[in-house]
Amino acid sequence: METRKEHWEKVYATKQPHEVSWTQELPKTSLDFLHSFNLSKSASIIDVGGGDSKLVDCLLDEGFENISVLDISEIAIERAKQRLGQKATKVKWIYSDVTECLDNFEGLTKVE
Repeated sequence: METRKEHWEKVYATKQPHEVSWTQELPKTSLDFLHSFNLSKSASIIDVGGGDSKLVDCLLDEGFENISVLDISEIAIERAKQRLGQKATKVKWIYSDVTECLDNFEGLTKVE
C-alpha cells in the first residue's frame, strides 16, 4: 500500500500546476484571510501543505519576512523554490507530514 508521502510525490511528479484542482494563480481567499488579521510584516506565517502554492510568492511580494512552508512532497517544495529563485532563501522550507510533526511546533496543541 502506498504511503501518504509516496502518493503526494507521485502527484507532483506526474502533474503540472494547471492539472490539479487546488492550484490558484492568485490565492485570494487565503490572502484575504491573512489580511483580516492586520499582521505585521514580521509575523510568523506557516503555510501547511503549501507545497507548490503561490501563496508564498504573494506573501514575499507583500514584504512578509517570517514565512515557513510545510509540505510532505519534496518535489512540490523544490518546484516552489525553483519558481521563486533567489527569493526562496527568505523562506523556511519544512519537508514533513504535518500529522507527524506537530509535536515539534511550540504553542500548538495536537488534538487526538
